[in-house]
Amino acid sequence: MFKKILIANRGEIALRIQRACRELGVKAVMVYSEADRDAKYVKLADEAVCIGPAPSPQSYLSMPAIISAAEVTDAEAIHPGYGFLSENANFAERVEKSGFTFIGPTPESIRIMGDKVSAKQAMIKAGVPCVPGSEGALPDNPAEIRRIAKAVGYPVIIKAAGGGGGRGMRVVHTEAALVNAVQMTKAEAQAAFGNPEVYMEKFLQNPRHIEIQVLADTHRNAVYLGERDCSMQRRHQKVIEEAPAPGIPRKLIEKIGDRCASACKRIGYRGAGTFEFLYEDGEFYFIEMNTRVQVEHPVTEMITGVDIVKNQILIAAGEKLAFTQRQVQIRGHAIECRINAEHPYKFTPSPGRITTWHAPGGPGVRVDSHAYTNYYVPPNYDSMIGKLIVHGDTREEALARMRTALGETVVEGILTNVPLHRELMVDASFCAGGTNIHYLEQWMEQRNR
Repeated sequence: MFKKILIANRGEIALRIQRACRELGVKAVMVYSEADRDAKYVKLADEAVCIGPAPSPQSYLSMPAIISAAEVTDAEAIHPGYGFLSENANFAERVEKSGFTFIGPTPESIRIMGDKVSAKQAMIKAGVPCVPGSEGALPDNPAEIRRIAKAVGYPVIIKAAGGGGGRGMRVVHTEAALVNAVQMTKAEAQAAFGNPEVYMEKFLQNPRHIEIQVLADTHRNAVYLGERDCSMQRRHQKVIEEAPAPGIPRKLIEKIGDRCASACKRIGYRGAGTFEFLYEDGEFYFIEMNTRVQVEHPVTEMITGVDIVKNQILIAAGEKLAFTQRQVQIRGHAIECRINAEHPYKFTPSPGRITTWHAPGGPGVRVDSHAYTNYYVPPNYDSMIGKLIVHGDTREEALARMRTALGETVVEGILTNVPLHRELMVDASFCAGGTNIHYLEQWMEQRNR
């Protein structure tokens, strides 16, 4: 096992990894920007190194600064958390060439799965069902583009091969708009991701967003940890996640989960990862793989009892998975609400000083947050300040616990999306379960009329 790990991220995930290190008896080095010097995880750190000013490119995204911090503190491994550099194959490569262990997949796996075209091809080979679409990147020939779209069937969605986070995609409903949409998406993809390649998929009308969580070690063992429903989202940004997914037969989940675990073995995957699917009319369609631990990992932890972050570290240290697929048991239901520093309905960021912070408690309630009373939310980063997670024996019990927990949550001094969550927890369609990925956008439109 490692003696010292450097944590190259911020916010609640930095605190979450720090806790896992403590449990394993490993020292954690926290890197931070000038904007985060008062963060909880910095104050609690065994060692902390300021790596630059507030802007991310000069601190959290600065590869030389992070590697230098690991060198001066004698860390053995670097944990990238999620976001930032966690899915950057060049960073993983630089870390390993500098003599440290990267706590995540190999650079090769990140490259394969980070490019959506090669990821899709890898999944087809592994027998994982994919959304109908172009076999690879779209050609330049307009006639050929129109032919592919006709074969797929309108509406179609044009996506950047190197995209992510909901950027670099455009829905097209008619042939007349097709070629122009492809050209615009190519230009955007080049500007945002440095890769102009785009591909085409059938745009599903009523899909749900379902994720399969996997863990794979370096000894050719891979397991899936059930599924999550992440359909409650706006502009591809998730708002509420839950596990298991309401109303999907276990047999279907087991079938797709087994294929995901087999795909991990096939590509030599290492660590934690997530296969993202659209689910419609009893069918799963692979859309992408996230080669990292995700924001919503706690709902999976709550229903399986598996500590995903701790297992990530153990796998990186060369340990075998301590359990088999057969030993993974799904128990009860969990729901997660992302708490963001933003206007609850306009979604505009609301940085500033938190004058009062009171977190809820009680049976089956978990709060993952780095915020506290008098904490200053900087304007430089993502607006998420915490996650409220509940677990119950049934979905109904989990919903009741979440309503109580949201009612107890007090955040003053800044705006948060807690009022939005309170409304959604009593919304009839959400309470019934199985809302699609377009539901929240439509709900917001109706509310704002």
